[in-house]
Amino acid sequence: MPRYLYSLAKQACFFYVAKGILEHMPEGRLHPITVAVREIAEVFGRMGFSLAYGPELEEEHYNFNVLNIPPDHPARDMQDTFWTTEEPRRVPRTQTSPVQVRYMEGKINEGILPPYRVIVPGKVFRNEATDATHEAQFYQNEGLCIGEDISLAHLKGTLDTFFKEYLGPEAKVRFRPSFFPFTEPSVEVDVWFQPEGKEGRWLEVMGGGMVHPTVLENAGIDSKKYQGFAFGGGIERLIMVKHGVPDVRAFHAGDIRFVYGFDETTV
Repeated sequence: MPRYLYSLAKQACFFYVAKGILEHMPEGRLHPITVAVREIAEVFGRMGFSLAYGPELEEEHYNFNVLNIPPDHPARDMQDTFWTTEEPRRVPRTQTSPVQVRYMEGKINEGILPPYRVIVPGKVFRNEATDATHEAQFYQNEGLCIGEDISLAHLKGTLDTFFKEYLGPEAKVRFRPSFFPFTEPSVEVDVWFQPEGKEGRWLEVMGGGMVHPTVLENAGIDSKKYQGFAFGGGIERLIMVKHGVPDVRAFHAGDIRFVYGFDETTV
């Protein structure tokens, strides 16, 4: 048989085999994290927030320095953070917060002054022991709002609106005083988590606060004229609360049955 005919026969055979396999395969589903990211973006979009993205492998400067995290801070320790072995070393980002500084820097370089409103969904990495509520990799949604006369009340109103939109009008939310190097004052945000068949409890899903003046100045923004709030939280934990998922590790286990455990969603 001529070589070109043999090649055509192979292609035809592959086509019909593949066609037969596809006809018997169930339809694919979006991963629940993908669905959640799109739903979250839609809720914040109605409040005037745009989207921004940044690198997952981040420079030490953006992951720590400009966020007011000094060299002796525990977050820089090898036990808490993954590092590359190259020089200069880089870090799989521990949070999506570096993007807020990159975003503000970019706007200033373009000559665009605040107000800014942006969210940053993306994957982050922590050197953690995994359990039912902790993972070494997870998705986080960062939010940033900068302008004149922005206060902590705006943060609370924004997050109250988001949680009631995303989790439902009966969602129970509480704010607790906390500390983060890049915000002052700072808060932890908890929501009531009631997995099926288990006792309900408060689950920390987010941290936030007023952007530290040092962070604003590091991004080239006049902290005496502009203020703002920032927040960041795990997307998997929000899905756990919304759908009663008992173990965060299921999101990254690669078991296709987990995806089909959710109602089919088109977003």
